[in-house]
Amino acid sequence: MILHLSTSTSRNSTAGLHCSLLPSKSYNFSGDHQFTRYRASWQELAGVLVFSAIPFTAVKAIANSPLGETLQRRMEEKKKAAVQNASVYKALSEKAKKDSLWYGKQRPRWLGPLPFEYPTYLDGELPGDYGFDIAGLSQDPEAFKKYYNFEILHARWAMLGALGALIPELLDLVGAFHFVEPVWWRVGYSKLQGETLDYLGIPGLHFAGSQGVIVIAICQALLMVGPEYARYCGIEALEPLGIYLPGDVNYPGGVLFDPLNLSGDPVGFQELKVKEIKNGRLAMIGWLGFYVQAALTGKGPLQNLVDHISDPMHNNILSILGSMYK
Repeated sequence: MILHLSTSTSRNSTAGLHCSLLPSKSYNFSGDHQFTRYRASWQELAGVLVFSAIPFTAVKAIANSPLGETLQRRMEEKKKAAVQNASVYKALSEKAKKDSLWYGKQRPRWLGPLPFEYPTYLDGELPGDYGFDIAGLSQDPEAFKKYYNFEILHARWAMLGALGALIPELLDLVGAFHFVEPVWWRVGYSKLQGETLDYLGIPGLHFAGSQGVIVIAICQALLMVGPEYARYCGIEALEPLGIYLPGDVNYPGGVLFDPLNLSGDPVGFQELKVKEIKNGRLAMIGWLGFYVQAALTGKGPLQNLVDHISDPMHNNILSILGSMYK
């Protein structure tokens, strides 16, 4: 999900935050909403491909330039001290984990006080380990580490996506802004219908807004290859740019990934890891609810919540499912 901020007041554009795989939507106001259809030109297609290639080109150019060599040399000069500091912090972090209620054998379990034979390979080493693995997916230590890497990645995307889905609808419901399309799934649906979308609500700004959904999907995949490749290679992948990261692949740390220095307190950071994965799991489950609500009601999640609060007896999952079979 991508969060788009529009502040344009033009009558032919939306203004506000939109969460979808696509940019914000373009309309013409003449009584009813008239959707503008636009056929992509080869110039715009070429522009999208060039735009997708910018991150790769920039990183490669910097790494191979005199500037990259200077940055890397400075990083190497400071790396020895940084590694020593990272080793000291790691020791403090391990001690904080050992003393924490959320790790080790004394950690909470998913069945609470009920007796259950929990898997021995789940030892509470990772944050959010409640001993839950009824399918036995994590018996292999390497697979366990891989699954956790995937889980934390998707948890973070789900939290960001949920924020982008809820904010436009919330602002529209409270009257702070009025959007032509505040509901997250309708923005993406309009693109599937072949309509032209304006970035940032600026009429005529079509980096990919006039392209077909397949072209946009390809370009987004290209844009994700670089970050995913860097993640796969590990945090050392940024050292050719003169960036040393003191953490690991899931918690790199450093100014680039921890500008607020939330990891400065080892004890607090261990608890923040648990809070992050717990909220990320809720966000992933929440997205499942968003999908089901959109399919069954055609409304946004906040509108569903408002409807339920106003009349819980008639606006709930059972009544909706019942109405489908009448």
